Amino acid sequence: VSATVNAWNNGLTENLTITNTGSSAVNGWSLTFTLPSGQTITGGWNATYSPTSGQVTAKNMSYNGSLAPGASTEVGFQATHTGNAGEPAAFTLNGATCSVA
Repeated sequence: VSATVNAWNNGLTENLTITNTGSSAVNGWSLTFTLPSGQTITGGWNATYSPTSGQVTAKNMSYNGSLAPGASTEVGFQATHTGNAGEPAAFTLNGATCSVA
């Protein structure tokens, strides 16, 4: 997973690229991460996000749930923040720890 944050005053967008580095296809995915304190998701794209703060799970849409080995998908969200515009420190995909690029 790689993350890119674009922050301003009390808002931010975060783009996440999920890459299947394994040797078999992923069919349906859930990406779990913990938002830094003070961040609340207000909207997202290419995934559903629940809940909007704390430990969040992003789930695939119907059109991006299959990832062949080496394939990637990009998802993201917009959030408010109270001063901490950092990115999540760790991610898990379907329960497996991800490397963060």
